[in-house]
Amino acid sequence: MNHTMETILDKMKKEIDQWMAYINDKDAEKIVKRTPLQVGIHGYALLEYADGRVDVTDHVLDLSLPGNRKQNTSEQLSEDQVRELIPELAAYMQHHINTLPRAVIDYRFTFDGKFRVRGGEVNERILDYVDEEKKEQLLERISLYISGKLEAGKYPTKPLETFFLSRHLLDEGLYGELDSGKIIAAFERIQELNKGNKHLAEHRHTLTAALRNWVEDQWLPRYFENTGTEWQREYKKKSGAMLDVTGQSSVELVIYAAICILKYEPSFSRSVGLTFLNCAIELGSTRAEQLMKQGSGAFAEDDVRLRGERVECSANDVFAEVSVHVKQESGESYAQALRFLIHLLKLGFPKSYQIKLKSAVKCWLPMKGLAKSGTHRFFANALEYPEVHPLLEEYAKAAMETFEWYTDMEGEKSCMPGSYAVFGLGLTDPVYFPLAGQYMEKVDVEHQSVQNSFTAALVEQYGFNGETLPLLVTCMLYSTETLKLKIRDELQEGELLRLLLEQVHSLKYYQVEHLVYLIWGGTDKLKKLADKAEGDKKQYLTGLIQAAKRG
Repeated sequence: MNHTMETILDKMKKEIDQWMAYINDKDAEKIVKRTPLQVGIHGYALLEYADGRVDVTDHVLDLSLPGNRKQNTSEQLSEDQVRELIPELAAYMQHHINTLPRAVIDYRFTFDGKFRVRGGEVNERILDYVDEEKKEQLLERISLYISGKLEAGKYPTKPLETFFLSRHLLDEGLYGELDSGKIIAAFERIQELNKGNKHLAEHRHTLTAALRNWVEDQWLPRYFENTGTEWQREYKKKSGAMLDVTGQSSVELVIYAAICILKYEPSFSRSVGLTFLNCAIELGSTRAEQLMKQGSGAFAEDDVRLRGERVECSANDVFAEVSVHVKQESGESYAQALRFLIHLLKLGFPKSYQIKLKSAVKCWLPMKGLAKSGTHRFFANALEYPEVHPLLEEYAKAAMETFEWYTDMEGEKSCMPGSYAVFGLGLTDPVYFPLAGQYMEKVDVEHQSVQNSFTAALVEQYGFNGETLPLLVTCMLYSTETLKLKIRDELQEGELLRLLLEQVHSLKYYQVEHLVYLIWGGTDKLKKLADKAEGDKKQYLTGLIQAAKRG
């Protein structure tokens, strides 16, 4: 090895030293104790070399890009020189691994090299290290977790456990040949145990991300070439690519990944799920083709198809979509469609779904802040027929589920299934106030704010009085702090203040504090009003201030 090569090697070793010092500057033992499913922290490093510059990271920097390039032709390497350096780098990295605290490195550690050379680039695996003892320990822990926490489990699981388990089960270095049935069963059980839990969406996103990473990084490259870019991928089947026995099993995971993306991820990810299914179809998967046309097959044909003179409905649980074609606009048409929906939901059709509506009528609910979607329009149209209102209530009770969402809107316009039916009925007749109250108690305030618009619309429709006060208090409790209500004038009346004070007696102090903020802008402002008030009014205002105090 000549002097130039030794200089470059020393520079690379110094970068390895710096990276190792950085990853060792953590309380690794404490971190891995958070869950038995983590046996180490770091499992990958990349050394990049281009024109005299070296970096060691756990992600791609791409030093060869013009903006990153430091021209130094005297330190350019040839391919032969790179291959001469690799054993030295592997031995040096292995030496570091052997001296690190045990918890720093995962059961497997891979060290890659990306070298800019004369006339091109060389990408080489420098080191692939497996700690067999850690590997066996991890496999045993995974098995115990699945049998104890999932199969025999009765309680919600932790998102951190799902993060590690999902990646372990899809790790071909850990298992070799993946067991699709076991993986899908575990992922479904996690969702079942966390149903109705505020972390359900997080679990689903974690599982879906792990599946998507496996499909894109491991499965697709075996059969397809990416003819697009890293960010906008397009796939072309490799010449002669076909599914063997192992591939027939793994394609079930690809299909499951596509279903998860289509059901649970935002609409902008829909194209990814469809791409996965189309790739599976290209490889001859009849199941993927069936899913695209008919759904999963978990429901009887009569349950997912309705063909009549007035209305036609079809449901696809894979896409979590219900198509409704109203051929004759009438109450009976919407009644038939609602009965179809209620029956579907009771059979277990995904509650996070959307309605694709074909109708000549375009009605919208009389309130601001709602997305103009097919789902919204269907329920607004149905609301025009009073004889259908009892069915709308039945539908709402079947559809309402915390942490589930209509899938044709996102962000600030997201809303729980049943929202449009409840809002429409509540604004039509006070007889549905109890239904609105039940709805509010299921609202996930952290991820939904359309209830603010409903609350404001209620005040505008019915006013703030003794009849509406109980429901409005409930609505305000489950509204966000951005709610704007103009009800201070009504609360100049002593009787309404007395009723409000009665309503808050059973509430927690922070709930009363929230109500006071929405109505008066905070306890400080309310105190100023109380100081100026007299008689019963002063007593009621003071009572509200006391109820809003901690302890």
